[in-house]
Amino acid sequence: MLRRQKGFTLIELLIVIAIIGILAAIAIPMYRTQTIKAKLTEVTNAMSNVASAVSAYYQENNAFPPNVLGGTAAIQSTLGVSLAALTRVGNMTLGGKDGIITGTVANIDINTVDGKDLILTPTTLGPGGVVDGSITWRWSGSANMPPAFIPNR
Repeated sequence: MLRRQKGFTLIELLIVIAIIGILAAIAIPMYRTQTIKAKLTEVTNAMSNVASAVSAYYQENNAFPPNVLGGTAAIQSTLGVSLAALTRVGNMTLGGKDGIITGTVANIDINTVDGKDLILTPTTLGPGGVVDGSITWRWSGSANMPPAFIPNR
């Protein structure tokens, strides 16, 4: 009586290893990108809070706040928005008459986004190019910021 051996052949094992390798080669970079995007939400939320304060200032004074170049402490004293507890915002400035908010990314990924800027630009033109008191914000980034990490909203 012949006894049949149980187990996998070498070819079957090599195929499984190849499939796992291909999946890992695709999944690891995607995971890394999504992790960076998740960490960037701290920066974008902080900039959105400053944008809300700038909008309120604009509605009250019919002009954007003056230049704020002293970082997060200066923004807090000018607009009342506290950013001191944030660890992923290296620096933030407010661009005076244009109202442009620039936030420097820190402590996320040194090779990809650290030291690069996210920029939030206001537009006061409503439909038809008429100034109607509303403000629309547009996201952009510095020249070296990878486009995949610039918010779409």
